[in-house]
Amino acid sequence: MYALITVLIFMVCILLVLIVLVQDSKGGGLASNFQSSGQVMGVRKTADFLEKATWGLAGALLFLAVVGSAFIPRAQGGVEESKVQHQIENAIDPTQVPNFPTTAPLDTSK
Repeated sequence: MYALITVLIFMVCILLVLIVLVQDSKGGGLASNFQSSGQVMGVRKTADFLEKATWGLAGALLFLAVVGSAFIPRAQGGVEESKVQHQIENAIDPTQVPNFPTTAPLDTSK
């Protein structure tokens, strides 16, 4: 299920990028090429459609991200702990005073 949601998120992202690139920051965009007033879908309707598609895709992306977080594969109960947690538990205390030998080492060279 997680893989399906991830694929859907990628598809929505690609569509959202394409829709945003078609729009013009000044209000023209794709609609600026169709200036004829006799068209069924005029300039204003194209801009409205692009804006609604942008908001719809943004909402879908938000929804899929929230739903996808619920389906993230979690670790099994019998799986080993985190390696970072293992290093933290086995770390040496840097403030600890080292133990020096109290007796001189035996000279075995004689």
